[in-house]
Amino acid sequence: MVSNSHSTPTKPILPVVFGGDAGAYALGLECYEAFGVRCLCVANEPVALIKESVFFDIQHIEPGASDEQRLASLTEVAEANGDKHLILLANSDGAIGFFARHRHVLEEHYLIPSPTDATIAKLCDKDSFAEVCTDLGVATPQTIVVNCAGADDDWEAPLIDIPFPVVAKASSGSAYEKVSFPGKRKIWFISTATELNELWSRLREAGFRDKFLVQQLIPGGDDQMRSLTFYVDSSGEVKLRSSAQVLLQDPSPTMIGNPVAMITEALPELWESAERILKAGQYTGFANFDIKVDPRDDKPYFLEVNPRIGRNSYYVVAAGANPMEIMANDLIDKRAQPRVDAVSPALYTLVPVSLIKKYTTDPILLQKVRFLVREHRVVNPLRRPVEKNLKRKAIALGQTYNYFRKFHRYFETGI
Repeated sequence: MVSNSHSTPTKPILPVVFGGDAGAYALGLECYEAFGVRCLCVANEPVALIKESVFFDIQHIEPGASDEQRLASLTEVAEANGDKHLILLANSDGAIGFFARHRHVLEEHYLIPSPTDATIAKLCDKDSFAEVCTDLGVATPQTIVVNCAGADDDWEAPLIDIPFPVVAKASSGSAYEKVSFPGKRKIWFISTATELNELWSRLREAGFRDKFLVQQLIPGGDDQMRSLTFYVDSSGEVKLRSSAQVLLQDPSPTMIGNPVAMITEALPELWESAERILKAGQYTGFANFDIKVDPRDDKPYFLEVNPRIGRNSYYVVAAGANPMEIMANDLIDKRAQPRVDAVSPALYTLVPVSLIKKYTTDPILLQKVRFLVREHRVVNPLRRPVEKNLKRKAIALGQTYNYFRKFHRYFETGI
């Protein structure tokens, strides 16, 4: 932990983390290690990892709270902490969208390191993201946008002329978060037109009326995925770049696509394309890109940019830089700072190393894993030494080893 160099005796920092999932925990951990302060989690029912944490206080909000109720809760927090620098953070698309919609109100009290509504509409809705990539000459999968809005009698599924199998996913994560139905998945891998028509029926019956995307499936396993994390300062300049090669992703249906094991490394060619995309959208704040490299010709395809730092953002710390420090230099100190490339080699993992070795088949990657283990360059954000609560340690350990069950059940079936 570093000293809290960004606060004064009369103006300390209070990070306010909106949301209570594992991604929110990562934000609190980074803030605690950067500033040495406790964080306030504003959520309905935070996960046990947060409730039992040494550095979180909790303010509960009503389940399904309206925007007005959320604003009232955050205003209450601000009025009770007027002597502090308040930083408003989140790690879900829904929360970031809420910040963007009400930025003019929230900015009266909070520093907000996430993009504006206009930027989100241009870059973070996946259909408009594809348009920006095409304009810039950045490869992205062939995409067809399906608008699920309209009356049942009038709605008709469009013709999909992308060869099967295809990938289907919501254009807006925040819209998809609002619907629930049996068998819901984050990403759908569709083999036939019949399967796709069944998906449209399920979405419509669940009340989903936003846009869904059908995309060309880029072949390859989890280790063809790449992650980029950036911080863009208030003047639009990139001040943090970090990246990692994914080894394994969570295979369970609702979490598929979330990395659980990664090796940090520099990816400068991908950084260059990502920076052009961010410039095109007049981006500020934290950003996280998902990219897949086609194993047939090593061509990278940009899949999306998330308007947040990402649930696995602690890999940036493992690679040598705390992103919250860089954000505070910008928003609190308004300090000119050089760009930081966080690329020190590390194995970031939420799963046991033995599971990585079992499911990673590339011999070169396995060699890197073994080297990083020998060099004690393995980091699991859920098992940090600062957390001394025995109940919390037991919960974190149980969650870690629960991945054996997940991978046995889902990974071998190809889901």
